[in-house]
Amino acid sequence: MISFVLASASPARLAVLRSAGVEPIVRVSGVDEDAVIAALGSDATPEHVVTELARAKAEDVLPVLAREKISDAVVVGCDSMLLIDGSLQGKPHTVEVARDRWSSMAGRSATLLTGHSVLRVVNDSVVADAHDQGRTVVHFANPTETDLEAYLASGEPLQVAGAFTLDSLGGWFVDRIEGDPSSVIGIGLPLLRTLLAQVGVGVADLWSSSARGD
Repeated sequence: MISFVLASASPARLAVLRSAGVEPIVRVSGVDEDAVIAALGSDATPEHVVTELARAKAEDVLPVLAREKISDAVVVGCDSMLLIDGSLQGKPHTVEVARDRWSSMAGRSATLLTGHSVLRVVNDSVVADAHDQGRTVVHFANPTETDLEAYLASGEPLQVAGAFTLDSLGGWFVDRIEGDPSSVIGIGLPLLRTLLAQVGVGVADLWSSSARGD
């Protein structure tokens, strides 16, 4: 059976995959995201930025496969950022930054970009690869000051792209989306299915035995 290696610490991405019948091997990349972005230069498009970040994360965990003798695998890296007013926004990390983000997002729409990178690895060599990004328009609500402060105090928006989630507390403050919900959560199943096909892997090849009914 082909191993599925997820190069991400995101519990939301892990939950999406598990609900879709895949039990990944989680190996977290140590990529310096700021360094990757700086190396791309100021002319890099937002779409290129998130895709290259995803690629860097996937490539970063390749040495782990060799050490752990995982000889047949797909490695998947992802990166999400919110595009608003022509600027990419990642994780805010602090309450102050998250509050500022929400002051510009509330009652407006923005585009969540999620880069995906899929590497097909056989016997320590990358034999095929595919990369792309998904985009989903998010229409934000106007949370009350009390609700917003409670949300910020929860800590949830500090470590997620764009300072919001769709699948947890932040879902209360999203009026609607245009596009793939799983991509907003962090890993788009429709796009991932397409990229897997490009490297010669079918979705059912990755399902756990319980999902297959074994």
